[in-house]
Amino acid sequence: MSWGRLLVSILGPLSVGWLGGAVTARSLRDWYPALRKPSWNPPNAVFAPVWTLLFLAMGVALYRVWGLGLGDPMVRVALILFGVQLVLNFLWSVCFFGLRSPGLALVEIVFLWLAVVATAVTMGRLDAVSGWLLVPYVAWVSFAAILNAAVWRLNRG
Repeated sequence: MSWGRLLVSILGPLSVGWLGGAVTARSLRDWYPALRKPSWNPPNAVFAPVWTLLFLAMGVALYRVWGLGLGDPMVRVALILFGVQLVLNFLWSVCFFGLRSPGLALVEIVFLWLAVVATAVTMGRLDAVSGWLLVPYVAWVSFAAILNAAVWRLNRG
């Protein structure tokens, strides 16, 4: 058990979540409430706890795969994919809330979804538990993409 690696693995995704939240905060107060949303849009209070749990699961998956050793080229590929999806995760918040562009965010979330699936599959091949830990993240980003599309459709023009 490497406590330092575990700490970095968990704090990395949580930090990205915190940065995304910082980008989101102002728009949650003065822009997002005015948007038309589908009836199945979750209450705002749901998002922070769900994302926190997802970031924690991502951190544990990262810890487990990183622990397999950087000497394995597939571990390195998995870690690169993990980093790419983490950057794309943050950029979605920038597109949707920072730039207030559901359309741009919809395009961006397609790339995020692809990166998350690639990460989950690659990590799952290395460590089944890590792959399964990312399944809820794939599901949530899938839901977020559908929700993003609905918000864009309801508010375009």
